[in-house]
Amino acid sequence: MRVCLESTGLYGLDLALTLHQACLPVMVANPRAVRHFATVLMQRSKNDRLDAAVLTEYAAGRPFQAWRPPSPAALKLLAVTRRLADLTEMLAAERNRLPAASLSVALPAAVRRDVARNIRVQERAVERLTRNTQEFILTDRALAERYQLLLTIPGFGPTSTLHVLAELLLLAPDLEVRQWVAQAGLDPREHTSGRSVHKKTRINKAGNKHLRCALYMPALVASQHESHLGAFYQHLLERGKSKRQALVAVMRKLLHAIFGMFKHRQPYNGAKVYRLTKAPAPAEASLCPA
Repeated sequence: MRVCLESTGLYGLDLALTLHQACLPVMVANPRAVRHFATVLMQRSKNDRLDAAVLTEYAAGRPFQAWRPPSPAALKLLAVTRRLADLTEMLAAERNRLPAASLSVALPAAVRRDVARNIRVQERAVERLTRNTQEFILTDRALAERYQLLLTIPGFGPTSTLHVLAELLLLAPDLEVRQWVAQAGLDPREHTSGRSVHKKTRINKAGNKHLRCALYMPALVASQHESHLGAFYQHLLERGKSKRQALVAVMRKLLHAIFGMFKHRQPYNGAKVYRLTKAPAPAEASLCPA
């Protein structure tokens, strides 16, 4: 028996882990690929029975790629960093809500106090989870080594390093750097046909959106404060690329750099990422491409 299922968050992960522990071969399919496959089959309705039939045909029509579960340490780190991301998003919403609540005469004081109290509670939760995660990483030699290597990259702080490291641990150890880029959804997607259709090249976005967002802030800081990546960013702007395109290219460069650092177990060296010809000027970057 072989099992094919869609990647559907915690439910799909728990099911895949249970089947793997039962020694059943499991293939975890990309939901976007399955959805497009259902469109090819002219599947107009959606229910559990039809979805199961689509997954059966999807698995039968292509080579079976057995899913390999992440290590227990990787699963624990991923769960904590995803929770940290959720808390950070809720904290930002409460902080944005507080100024309006403080100025509004229609809201009672109890509401303002509740918003301020929620902010303090969430700040303490973020600090506690971050501290516990850093202590956990130090107990694992391999994780600690990669964590320290990532901290040598300008633009990587303790929090952003945790998020990037957790998402990278999901990648299979035998992947090449181009596969890393594809798994992150940062590979370019061309759309041309004949002489009349020439749409702008965009990133694929078929990969891990959490990894893309985790790379965004480090790439933004590095493009402004790291000389080699800053020069690369300015070079792309001079070639007519938009700020968003240039920033995505910096994110892709960072993935290449991290791949080499992990492979050779060496700290960051900007000269190996981009040859510096002139000092870059400070520049702004655009919104998160995820």
